[in-house]
Amino acid sequence: MVRFSQSVVDELNSRITTAEDALVWASENLHPNVAKASSFGAEDAVLTHMMIQVNPKFRFFTLDTGRLPQETYDIMETMKQKYGMSLQVLFPDANEVEEMVNSRGVNLFYENVENRRLCCKVRKINPAAKIFATLDGWISGLSREQAASRANTQIFEIDYQHDGILKINPIADWTWDHI
Repeated sequence: MVRFSQSVVDELNSRITTAEDALVWASENLHPNVAKASSFGAEDAVLTHMMIQVNPKFRFFTLDTGRLPQETYDIMETMKQKYGMSLQVLFPDANEVEEMVNSRGVNLFYENVENRRLCCKVRKINPAAKIFATLDGWISGLSREQAASRANTQIFEIDYQHDGILKINPIADWTWDHI
């Protein structure tokens, strides 16, 4: 597994300033141990298009929490067909979901913060951890404009939540108009 120091990340951010250049760098330096997390929103569609142009063999993954609307599956299938992309669909552990739902209810996340955190852990965090453990880097659709908490998002960051792998935010400086 490749890990990057903060000084290397700072150097990357000083010289790679466009989404296209970030994706080329990721392809040349991390493929096949880099993947794009996708929920199939507008940012994901733009990045998928760009990534396929750079490297048709880029990897993509998504989380099927068991609570997705049909429209998500429709978009997922449309994008797979349009781009011929390699999409890995991750699922929560059925036993964990069963235990959680049987003990706290099917809509537990509406009740309180503790239940919401548990639901996210079982349905999202745990399944995603499996793929992150196999990667040197991952690509997100985060941009600074999306929320005040993302105001300092850089194109390259160390993702301490996922064992220090490289997090690549190619559109960090994009606005909604760019998308």
